[in-house]
Amino acid sequence: MAATITGVITALLLLLNTLILIGPMMLVALLKVILPGSRARQVCSSVVMAIAETWAEICKGIFALMTPTQWEMRGVEDLRGDTSYLVISNHQSWVDIPALIQAFNRKTPYFKFFLKKELIWVPFLGLAFWALDYPFMKRYSKAFLDRNPHLKGKDLEITRQACEKFQGIPVTVVNFLEGTRFTVDKHRNQQSPYRHLLKPKAGGVAFVLAALGDNLDALLDVTILYPEGTPPGFWDLLCGRVSRVVIDVQTRDLNAALWRSDYQEDPVFRAEIQQWVSELWAQKDARLVEMAGPDNCAVAQTGEASNE
Repeated sequence: MAATITGVITALLLLLNTLILIGPMMLVALLKVILPGSRARQVCSSVVMAIAETWAEICKGIFALMTPTQWEMRGVEDLRGDTSYLVISNHQSWVDIPALIQAFNRKTPYFKFFLKKELIWVPFLGLAFWALDYPFMKRYSKAFLDRNPHLKGKDLEITRQACEKFQGIPVTVVNFLEGTRFTVDKHRNQQSPYRHLLKPKAGGVAFVLAALGDNLDALLDVTILYPEGTPPGFWDLLCGRVSRVVIDVQTRDLNAALWRSDYQEDPVFRAEIQQWVSELWAQKDARLVEMAGPDNCAVAQTGEASNE
């Protein structure tokens, strides 16, 4: 009962924080539409980012006040707010999002996700995503392009245009390479070659690199571990049932060769990107075991269940 009460109060505080700050954000977003000149729009974008960072910082304070969760962060000491990053991470739970906020808010530029173009029409959220300069992308399937060859490259062109606003300014772009949250059933159905991870999707990160590569300075390779075993749900976090989360961040260089060619049209380049992603994921798989430590069976239990 006490945990449920904690969860309800925490959820209400987070909702209140959102309702209070979304009003000013929408007002500035409206000004961004009607004010003339690129300078005015840049100022509005900066104000929107500041509001978003304030919202995230208050969320961190709410979790600190209401829950016992310890956020153990490694490798975040040298992060900079004036540097552009590509963040890749394993994905196990909706708690991953608060974990990224804990690790990066006000240490890097406010993070952005590539979103499907259709999401811009979601009431309120679409305007918020637009105000936050989230890039909206349109992806065509291979089958569609085979039927409409004149549209080849059009999706990347649209995304590059959406990312033009990032030229010359710091940005943090987040990409969950697995594309979905890890579960034992998904792991089994995929026949994943990794013990504790789903197969990564190289095409998604190749798309991001093709659109933004020249504007990115480094790769932040994030590995999230829930030492207690089964990844918790967001409600578990709200109720104070998550005692510890480990967020390991490794900064890696990005080589311009990673966006030198067309992933869809160049089979040699495609194989190189897939090999690069596979190596990153193999290292992350081993890192999860190392992070858990010899006396922690959480990751080992996951691996055993995955191999049933």
